[in-house]
Order: sequence, then structure tokens, then C-alpha cells
Amino acid sequence: MPEFSFTDWLLFALLCVPVLATLLPLVNHNHWSFRIFDFPRPQIAAVSLLCVVLNYVWQQHEHWLFVVFEILNLGCFAYQLKEISAYTRLSKTEVLRYRGEDNGRTVSLITANVLTGNRRSDLLLGQISRYRPDVVLTLESDDWWERQLAVLEREQGYGYTVKIPLDNLYGMHLYSRLPLRNVEVRHWVAEDIPSIAAEMQLRSGEWIRIYCLHPMPPSPTEADTSTDRDAELLLVGKEIAQNNHLVLVFGDLNDVAWSRTSRLFQKISGLLDPRKGRGLFSTFHAGYPLFRWPLDHIFHSSDFMMGEIKVLPHIGSDHFPVYGKFQFAPEAEAVQEKEAADAEEKQEAREKIAEAEPVKEVVREKYTDNGG
Repeated sequence: MPEFSFTDWLLFALLCVPVLATLLPLVNHNHWSFRIFDFPRPQIAAVSLLCVVLNYVWQQHEHWLFVVFEILNLGCFAYQLKEISAYTRLSKTEVLRYRGEDNGRTVSLITANVLTGNRRSDLLLGQISRYRPDVVLTLESDDWWERQLAVLEREQGYGYTVKIPLDNLYGMHLYSRLPLRNVEVRHWVAEDIPSIAAEMQLRSGEWIRIYCLHPMPPSPTEADTSTDRDAELLLVGKEIAQNNHLVLVFGDLNDVAWSRTSRLFQKISGLLDPRKGRGLFSTFHAGYPLFRWPLDHIFHSSDFMMGEIKVLPHIGSDHFPVYGKFQFAPEAEAVQEKEAADAEEKQEAREKIAEAEPVKEVVREKYTDNGG
């Protein structure tokens, strides 16, 4: 066996990185050190391919270990591409595109994680003025942001509001031009992590259900595990399935669309993802183009079609906002296929929910009606 040089050892270490990053998420463990690698799958795929090239260029000694790890990296590249392939144009779209005129069944929204310390409210307000969505959801919004966003009520017709200003990075503000009723501020699994559930009336007079979410992510600086995040998503999914809601779910879910939990959430709830077959729509991190993935989501029931979905320009936050326009079309339900959870997946969801010991606290709030 030839003696390895420093370059060989460095190359071998590099070859190990994408292999470990691919294998760790396969372990069914909730600790952030395992779940964190669910997020950068496009980046892991790119690094795997780069490692194969570097192995060819830098390798100074022929050794079977380098051959094995080159093959493993090619396998990692293929596996990571498979995991994100649904969010490329190579895959079939899950949601039909609506190409008709806007009408009473059309609803549009902007969801934006504004970053509490960000002071560029003018950028977000400019986008709201440009797109004029029916609904605006801000996340990480505190008292300062509430004051800046008051102009939406005074001048832009957002007469129905739910305001939860917090300074713990989990504040939430909902502004709607459309009437709201049965509004609930919920704390599914943690007393300081709110969400909003409400009914919203379309201009056609029909009522739909909305859920606005921002669970805590698994990370070394926030939650040690993904337990609470997973449970919150699955509790919402379970409620939707039980009540067969006409529904929109949106917000910063602190999870990527291709993760095991997101896929399980879709199967439990029966909701569709308009991004499938259309692109990644990465929203985080706004400051690092090479390190981005989709954390901000819009899901909907199978009786909606998609008119438009796009990631909006930078607003000074670490997230980009997302704009979506949807058409309530009950006839689409017959042709839009939704996945269903099998018995094993339903059991997995029950176990994840039980592990979190959900608070299940509901605070009923009357919306603020400013005559809009």
C-alpha cells in the first residue's frame, strides 16, 4: 500500500463529506444533526459531483478506497437528484394551471418572513402595492413591524387583521381584504409559538379554511430536535383530513418541500404543492445564492388550481417573500391526484405527534374589522 500524501488525505476527507451528509438523514432520528442535512440536497448533489472531479484531478496514488468513494459519490449525486426531482421541470406538475380571467373565486396572497431586526419595511410595502394580494402574512413581525404595516389597514383596504406581535422571532401578522370568521390563534406544541387558523370568504361568497404556520426549526441555535416542528405540521394535516376542508396552508414551515416530514404532511392532509414540476422556488437564505432552499410554502386542497406562484425580490430579510394566486375550482378535484398515507405512515404521524406532547391550546380572537 503506497503511503498517502497530505493531498491524498485531504481528498479522502472531502470524498467522505457528501457521503456522510447523504447517509445521516436516512437515520430516523429527530436530532438537528441528522435533520439539518434534509435541507441542502441540491448543494450536496453539487459537492458530490465536484468530489468526483477532484478525485480524478488530485489523486496521487491509485488505491481501491478512492475508487469506492468515487462510486459512492456518484451514487450520492444520483440519490440527491432523485430526492429533489419532483421540484424540477423534469417532473410532472401536481397542480393544474388556471389560465382564465380572475373572478370571485380567485384568491392571491403574499407570505413573507420579514426578519425581526430588518428595517426595510418600504421594500415589502412596495411589493404589496405592486401585487395587491388579497392576503398578506408576515412572520417574525414585532411591534415595530406592526406600526409600519398599519398603512395596509388605513390606505389599502386590509380591513380584517390578526396581530400577534412578538419579539422572540415568532410574531405573526395577517392582513386580509376578504372577510374572516372563526379566527383562532393556536399554540399547537409550544406556548410561545403561535399559528393562525381561520375561515375566509371568497368574493363569490364561498368560505375556505386557511392555516398560517411558522414552527421552530431543528438547529443548534433553536430546537435540538425536529419533534415540535414535525408534530405541528402533522397536527394541522390531521385536522384538515378529518374535516375535509377547502384549504390554503402557507407560511415559513422551516422545512424543505422534499423532506420526509413535508411528504408525510402532504399525504396525511391530502394537500397539493403547486411547485412540483415547476421549480425549487428557494426562499432562504436570501444573502447566500449558493446556499438556498425552499422554506416558505403554499399548500392547498385539490379543489384549487394555480394561477401564479413566484419568489419575490429581496426585502432586506434573510427570506424572500412568496406570491401565489389560486383559483377555487371544485371540478379540478376530479383530475388532480393527491397522495394518501398508508397505515404505516399514519402510525408514524401518530407517534411523532405523541412525542411532542402537544399543548393544544386555542385562543379565540375576533378579527379587527376596520370597514375594509
